[in-house]
Amino acid sequence: MRRDIFQAIADPTRRAILALLALQAMTPNAMAEHFNTTRQAVSKHIHILAECQVVTQKQTGREIHYHINLEKMKEIDLWLETFRKLWDDRFNQLDDILKDF
Repeated sequence: MRRDIFQAIADPTRRAILALLALQAMTPNAMAEHFNTTRQAVSKHIHILAECQVVTQKQTGREIHYHINLEKMKEIDLWLETFRKLWDDRFNQLDDILKDF
């Protein structure tokens, strides 16, 4: 079964991993230091993120560094764009109502 990007970001730990990778590329061990869980648990989350192509890996010697794939993250932004217009319209309606008071 192929997962999609929304399954990747559904878990809070995976969102936290993405936040870390947004700052810099990291090894799995470096990421695991930021969580109160095992390195194996973090590796499973990384595997899901990689499966969804949200992160990419680059081998440097014996270490693997993971990077956030910003192109893939754009899918989320495009999906949210529809809702941004809806929210903006609703807030503008609320502004109009509040101006009358």
